[in-house]
Amino acid sequence: MLPDGAIGIKCLNWSKDCEKEIKQFLVSSREVKKVFSIFDSKLDPESVMKKFESTKKWQKDQRVRKIFEKDLEGLKNSQILILLLPAGKSAHIEAGIAYGLGKKCILIGDQKKAESHYLIFDEFYPTIEAFLKSL
Repeated sequence: MLPDGAIGIKCLNWSKDCEKEIKQFLVSSREVKKVFSIFDSKLDPESVMKKFESTKKWQKDQRVRKIFEKDLEGLKNSQILILLLPAGKSAHIEAGIAYGLGKKCILIGDQKKAESHYLIFDEFYPTIEAFLKSL
């Protein structure tokens, strides 16, 4: 549960610097006490997952289960999901989960060909700069 006035953001597939810039912009431009990022900022999720990609019985591995549960908790506790393209399968699955949970979903990046499932996104921006200008 987030404190009153806080916005939880689940950011997928981008650098911590980019997320920091967006968080700072949101706090400075809105009447928001604090913007929470729903992930462990000390860890790089890609490098963490690469450690487990070669696990033969990953479906039963408790370390992989813990990562799944943390990711799911982050999605449940967020109000907004932001996906930056290009993104992999896992990021797209998380976007689908966020949509199913009723979260606001924002897509940043140029999706050149029509994909009906991208209609889960409430807002579309071709670049990070365009997204920031919209705030």
